[in-house]
Amino acid sequence: MGIYGFVRVLAFFTLLSIPVLDVVAKVRIVSSIPNLASIAEEIGGRRVEVKSLAKGYQDPHFVDPKPSFVLELNRADLLLYNGLDLEVAWLPVLITGARNSKILPGALGHLDCSTLISNILEVPTTRIDRSMGDIHPFGNPHYTLDPRNGIPIAEGIAERLRQIDPNNASFYEERLRGFQERLAAKIKEWEERLAPYRGTEIVTYHKSWVYFSNWAGFKEVGYVEPKPGIPPSPSYVAELIGKIREKKVKLVIAEPYYPHKTPAVVAEKAGASFLVLPSSVGAHEGIDTYFDLFEVIVDEVVSILGREGKDN
Repeated sequence: MGIYGFVRVLAFFTLLSIPVLDVVAKVRIVSSIPNLASIAEEIGGRRVEVKSLAKGYQDPHFVDPKPSFVLELNRADLLLYNGLDLEVAWLPVLITGARNSKILPGALGHLDCSTLISNILEVPTTRIDRSMGDIHPFGNPHYTLDPRNGIPIAEGIAERLRQIDPNNASFYEERLRGFQERLAAKIKEWEERLAPYRGTEIVTYHKSWVYFSNWAGFKEVGYVEPKPGIPPSPSYVAELIGKIREKKVKLVIAEPYYPHKTPAVVAEKAGASFLVLPSSVGAHEGIDTYFDLFEVIVDEVVSILGREGKDN
C-alpha cells in the first residue's frame, strides 16, 4: 500500500471514530415577547432555534418594527405571539411584510398563545371606546405573569412542534414532561413563600400585574395611570397618595420601562415602598429563563413585604 492509500485508510477510520453530529435542521421559532421564547427553548431544546422580537426591557405594547424582524419572520417555521392585542401596534404589519405562508393566520406555524389560556382576566362586559384609555377588548394580555399559565403555553408549543417536526415528537414530549414537573415544583415553592402575604393591598403603575396578583393573592387597590396608557395629572396623583395613606398600602410597583419619577414620589409621600419589578425574561442581567423571572419577582416582593412587616 502506498503512502496515499495509507492516508485514505487512516482518514476513513478517523472519521469512524468521530461522533456523528446532529445535522438535523432546527425548527426556527420567532416569538413576539421573551417569555414565550424562553418557554419555547425549554420545550424545543437543541431541536429549535428561537428568536424573540421584543427585548425584555421594552414595553411589549410599543416595539419599533425593524426591517430585520421581517427577515426573521420570513425564515420562521413557527410564530408564537401573546395575542389579546398586546402586539397589535407592530406585529401584524411585520407578518404581512414577511411573505411567509407558514406563519399566516390559520397556518400550522401561527400560534396565538392566548388561545391556550383558559382564565383570561378583565374581559370587558360592556362596550369600550378610546375615552376609557388603552383597554384591550379581548381581556388583559399579561397572562404570562401567572406562572401557572406557563404550563398550558408549554403544552401548546409542544403540540405544535410535534406537528411541524413529527420525527422528533418523542423528544418534545420528554422535554415537556420535564418542564411541567420543574415548573409545578417551583410554583409550589413560590406559593409557600408568598403565602404569609396573601391579602396584601398594592398599587401598580399599569394594569400589568393582575395575573400575578390573582395568583399571589394580592389585592390591587389603585394604579398610577388613571386609565390604561394615560399619564396621571397632579390632581389624580394627590388623590392616589391620599388613598394609599388611607388604606395603608405598603407597595407600589412599576416595570423598568415605565417612568419611575411619579410612582416613586407617590410611594414616598404615602409612606409606601416603591419597587421596580421585571415583568419579562431579559429585563436585566441574570433573568435568562422563565424560572429566573419568577425567582426574581418573588425574591424582591417577599424581601420588601418582609421588611415592611418587621417595621410595623
